[in-house]
Amino acid sequence: MFYILPTIDNIMAERHMTYRERALRLIQDKGIARARDFKAASIPLVYLKRLTDGGDLVRLGRGLYQDPERVGEDIAHDLAEAARLVPNGVVSLLSALRHHELTTQLPHAVWMTIPHKARTPNVQRPRIEIVRATGEVLTAGVEHVRVEGVDVPIYCVAKTVADCFKHRRHVGEDVAIEALRDALRQRITTASELMKYAAINRVTERIEPYIKAMQ
Repeated sequence: MFYILPTIDNIMAERHMTYRERALRLIQDKGIARARDFKAASIPLVYLKRLTDGGDLVRLGRGLYQDPERVGEDIAHDLAEAARLVPNGVVSLLSALRHHELTTQLPHAVWMTIPHKARTPNVQRPRIEIVRATGEVLTAGVEHVRVEGVDVPIYCVAKTVADCFKHRRHVGEDVAIEALRDALRQRITTASELMKYAAINRVTERIEPYIKAMQ
């Protein structure tokens, strides 16, 4: 009986935990958790936004959350490592948005665009998410920044926004729209630049209405 009571107490305590307490215990146990993990723990997904807004969780990407105490060590260092390990790649999408300060999300991986026929990199750390492209979609809008002495190719603001619309299923259309709005509001690109890369990416019809509405 002496050993059974603590187990019963724990069960009863867990039943009376708030959704917030359950979510925090889950994220502390896992470090990184997916939306389905919270759902499996009977935590309504609506609470995830509240916890993210309150700083209890960090949203790494669509459906992926992290304990803020375990946020990645150095995002810039990961970009340098990725550039070393994938020399034919260009930093893109969420990682490029983060570099350009167009998102508050902390990507769970370094996003890179590589040639369509290139071999998939066998890299364990940092984690790398790959998209593929050819022609101008691959080569247009590439800038170069120096990070820890490493030349890091990365897409410019306008190309990054256009890429986010092209790959909206990966990053979420809400992220693409927010990046577009912030880029125009901060005047770090222009409508004409955005339309130039939208044409290259063949997403003109999707981006143009948003640009007109924001001007």
